[in-house]
Amino acid sequence: MALLSVLTPILAVVLCVVIGFMLVRSRETETTSTTSPGEAEGAPKADFRPWVDQDLKDGTETKGKDDEDGDWVDSNEEEDILHVPYSPPGYPVETMLERSRDFYTLMNQRRSVRFISPEPVPREVINNAIRTAGTAPSGAHTEPWTFVVVSDPEIKHQIRRIVEEEEEVNYRQRMGDKWVQDLARFRTSWIKEYLDVAPYLILVFKQIYGILPNGKKRTHYYNEISVSISCGLLLAALQNVGLVTVTSTPLNCGPQLRLLLKRPANEKLLMLLPVGYPACEATVPDLKRKPLDDIVVHI
Repeated sequence: MALLSVLTPILAVVLCVVIGFMLVRSRETETTSTTSPGEAEGAPKADFRPWVDQDLKDGTETKGKDDEDGDWVDSNEEEDILHVPYSPPGYPVETMLERSRDFYTLMNQRRSVRFISPEPVPREVINNAIRTAGTAPSGAHTEPWTFVVVSDPEIKHQIRRIVEEEEEVNYRQRMGDKWVQDLARFRTSWIKEYLDVAPYLILVFKQIYGILPNGKKRTHYYNEISVSISCGLLLAALQNVGLVTVTSTPLNCGPQLRLLLKRPANEKLLMLLPVGYPACEATVPDLKRKPLDDIVVHI
């Protein structure tokens, strides 16, 4: 009896510790099961929206050099880069002003156009526009972009089918009432006829890491920012030759389109651009851009 009286408090403490541990584990499990990938911990479930950043993660996102399996190239293995003189053309002030006004006038005519003509476009024009996009700056000059140009009618139709199936779910369920209402005045929907009609679809992939000819992996710094800059140059190049497009970030379509186009696991879809001449019946919303005073701060 004396021994039992001594052990009873100890057993009670052990029992309390076990029960407390089980309660903590159950709460952690519940939190994990109710929090979607990409959703902030503790955020209300209703506030979660599957924005494009979540769509880019299709299960193959790298965690960085220290955590990723495979052989990564070290910086000391790469050859030093030769530096050469650089002397771009200079212009008188009057010419600079004229060129800046002319380029602004050209780019201010750019609109997102969803009515695209099936009229053929010379492939070399598209290639030159992509060459221009490839002049964009990139982190450590890794050039982490792949431009997949689709002109095959069957592949274009498969892309349209994938996009429309997911977009219908986006409009009806994922996007939420506010997002759908904000888009209503632009008369958009999940129907994307231009994906069949446009002579070219340009799908822009970001490379989250590079794969060298020897099989080693190379870190791609700021890959999404770099590819986004190249997309801006691509839009300017298309506007410069009289072609139109509409920037599309197909939500929840990235993994399917990557597989359809047989792209490797290190590439993630960033943007889809249907490209061609504007259709004769093309219309665009009569939008006004912010004045200069609203977008610039001189200090």
